[in-house]
Formats: sequence, C-alpha cells, structure tokens
Amino acid sequence: MTQYEKNFDAVLSRIEAVRLETNEHQIIKIIAASKYVDADAIRNFYNIGQRAFGENRVQDMKEKVQNLEDLPLEWHFIGRLQTNKINTLLDLSPTLIHSCESYEMAQEIDKRAKVKAKKQPILLQINSANEETKAGITPQKAQETYLKIKEELPNVSLKGIMTIGAHTQDQKAIQKSFETTYTIFENLQNQGAKYCSMGMSNDYPLAIKCGANMLRLGSVLFK
Repeated sequence: MTQYEKNFDAVLSRIEAVRLETNEHQIIKIIAASKYVDADAIRNFYNIGQRAFGENRVQDMKEKVQNLEDLPLEWHFIGRLQTNKINTLLDLSPTLIHSCESYEMAQEIDKRAKVKAKKQPILLQINSANEETKAGITPQKAQETYLKIKEELPNVSLKGIMTIGAHTQDQKAIQKSFETTYTIFENLQNQGAKYCSMGMSNDYPLAIKCGANMLRLGSVLFK
C-alpha cells in the first residue's frame, strides 16, 4: 500500500466515523486540494479513486488540466480569484468556483461567461468569522447577496456557499464560524443551495459535525 493510499484510507475512515456520529444520511464530497503537488501525484490519487481536485492558482490549474486531459477529472477553483484571470479560468471549464467573494466578483464572472456563452457554477464565499484578512461576504449580508446574484446574473449558477474556518487555535471560535455558515446554508437550501463547502485538513472533522457536505483537503492527503 502506498503512502497516498494510507492517507486516503485514514481520511475516509475519519470522515465515516464523524459522519455516522453526526448524521448518517450526510453525503460528503472531498475536493483534494492539489496546489502543492504535481500532475503525477494527482494521477496517483485518481488511480486510488479520487476524482475532484482543487487548485488555488489559475496558471497552475491550467498546466495540470493540460497535463492530465486524458483523465476524466473534476476541477475546482478554490483560491482567491483575480479579475484579470477570470477569462483564463472560464476557458478551463471548472466544475465549480468556490471563492466568489462578492456580488461584484459574481458580476465579473457573469459578464465574461456571457461572452463565452457559458453558465459558470459558483459558490458564494462567506467571511463567517468577520476576519479582516479574509475575503468573503459578511454573514449579515450573505443571504441578500446570494438572492441578488441568483436573480440578476443569469450566466452564473449558484450551487451553495463556502467558508474558511476562523483562523485560530480556539475550537469554539472555529465551530462558531462553521455553525454561522451552516445556518445560512440551511436558509438558502430552498433557493437551490446544494453545497456547504467548509473544512480543511486541520478542522474537517469539526466542519462535518457542523453540517459540511464538501471538504477541501490538502496536506492530510498529500503529506
């Protein structure tokens, strides 16, 4: 058994244990955050069953998409998006852009998607801990912004919301940021919100307990 297989098995076992403890009907999707690894590592993970991979930088994603075009992979963009990179990203047809941080960013994606005759699936990023260093909509404005995007921007397709847990060692603060996000997600499910993307390598068990159904896992898989 390779190291990657061991890592993958350990993560799947942990997810399953927490899921059964929390809500056995919860279906959880793993996005393997592959920003620090090369195409060969992604190919190895594909061979052991992983299909969805997330990249933080458009240029890196472009290279990996080209190197791995023989595989039926699902590509997710999970980094901070710059306006001048939107066209390049849309040309790669990502399954999902997780990091749409504002109405203005959604507008820019919508505008460029329209020119390309595409409809781009996105998640609205929420700054659930109100941290100045993080991008995203404040929890107070999240619902209103979500509905505005849904009503006004036909070339983006909102699939749910995303957050990065509070940047602290304080588990209670992290939990609160996840619970805040999940409450917003619950309120938006009747508007078609399907994914609550939260939880990374250091806090994913807690994210599952708080209702996450999509995880972005990097170092815990690729170490």
